[in-house]
Amino acid sequence: MNAVWIVDDDRSIRWVLEKALARENIAFRSFSSASEALGVLDANNGTPQVLISDIHMPGESGLVLLQRAKERYPELPVIIMTAYSDLDSAVAAFQGGAFEYLPKPFDVDQAIDLLRRALEESMHQAGADEEVASLPEILGHAASMQDVFRAIGRLSQSHATVLINGESGTGKELVARALHRHSPRREGPFIAINTAAIPRDLLESELFGHERGAFTGAAAQRRGRFEQAEGGTLFLDEIGDMPSELQTRLLRVLSDGHFYRVGGHTPVKANVRVITATHQNLEQRVREGLFREDLFHRLNVIRLRLPPLRERREDIPVLVRHFLLRSAQELGVDAKRLTEAALRHLQLNEFPGNVRQLENLCHWLTVMAPGQMVDVADLPSDMRDAVALSGGSGASSAQDWLAALNDEADRLLHAVPGEVFDQLSRAFEKALILRALATTGGRRVEAAQILGIGRNTITRKIQELGIDAVKGDD
Repeated sequence: MNAVWIVDDDRSIRWVLEKALARENIAFRSFSSASEALGVLDANNGTPQVLISDIHMPGESGLVLLQRAKERYPELPVIIMTAYSDLDSAVAAFQGGAFEYLPKPFDVDQAIDLLRRALEESMHQAGADEEVASLPEILGHAASMQDVFRAIGRLSQSHATVLINGESGTGKELVARALHRHSPRREGPFIAINTAAIPRDLLESELFGHERGAFTGAAAQRRGRFEQAEGGTLFLDEIGDMPSELQTRLLRVLSDGHFYRVGGHTPVKANVRVITATHQNLEQRVREGLFREDLFHRLNVIRLRLPPLRERREDIPVLVRHFLLRSAQELGVDAKRLTEAALRHLQLNEFPGNVRQLENLCHWLTVMAPGQMVDVADLPSDMRDAVALSGGSGASSAQDWLAALNDEADRLLHAVPGEVFDQLSRAFEKALILRALATTGGRRVEAAQILGIGRNTITRKIQELGIDAVKGDD
């Protein structure tokens, strides 16, 4: 038996995994296509303990291989790899029964750690498909976004209440819609309401409806959002701003499963899944007496945190391409492209409006930029000025850092020839890891995520570099 089967049409990926597995003394067998692996499975010429496969390959896809392999060996751990780091790939993989989802490019140590876990799972056990949309609703290569994709995939068969935390413009409603679209309630309606945008005296009627004559102007019975969402999902945005009296009514609905229209006496069954979102710290609101603690616990069954764009700057290029293409399609024009300098400039911006601000910028560029190639000079003046006024966090800071690095390199080249690369690399890695650990309060898993490396990698580096332990939760 070959412990691990590798299936990928990219020879370089197969080579990297083969070398890493050989170094770990783990048996493997490689295939260049899903059809080739399926042929061996169908002919009973071998059985893997773990299958790791690309998702997008010529011929049969990795999802077909996943489905066929799970039909034959339901307990087989299957890891799905893909360079298309989008929501649909993650959800399709998890709905097909994948053990885990591994986005490319990946950290080799992280991949080996994942394969070891899958092998352990396989030994302990010893005894749907969904194509990627041409314009997926949510994109992201960053580790924090991959966590969101995985969570949506794992929640795809759940009816659980979900609380989404994130700054304005991070895409909270997009995630709520994705949770609905990939849920058992997908055939039902998705009804969204921003509780902060509706006047307090109208919000109760908006949510629960009213009977004729319930108040001045109520000339007819009206169904509220809870009834409109029957059999589907009700998304309550900015739940942290909900008035206290309505918090009490919402708690009763979640507890009892029914409600009364304003002015009504007949209970109405609430057959909805509730998803809420807020940009606020609800725990702090509870401490301040502004949000009911019992309601908070009712809503906080599953919590998803959406990272601000400044925490996932590596996603800016792919988001820019996506938004420019979509704007071009909407306007019926050719999509514009950004120069590398313009992309780097955008990555230095803070984007307080997050993804929504970036989307609006791309629409502006599609309409206003003079040429097909967009350079720094074509960006809006406020976007150019934001980097210049960012307190040294932009280009000037980068130039100062590079100048200091050049000075140190010159000194070491004369002082310790033959050891320069090793010394500078270690110093750079140590400073980077210490900064990340300080940012996360010593939490290694979070530090690894924001650095874009694996958990095992950061643990090994901490030991190799002699970094003193930093207090944290792991």
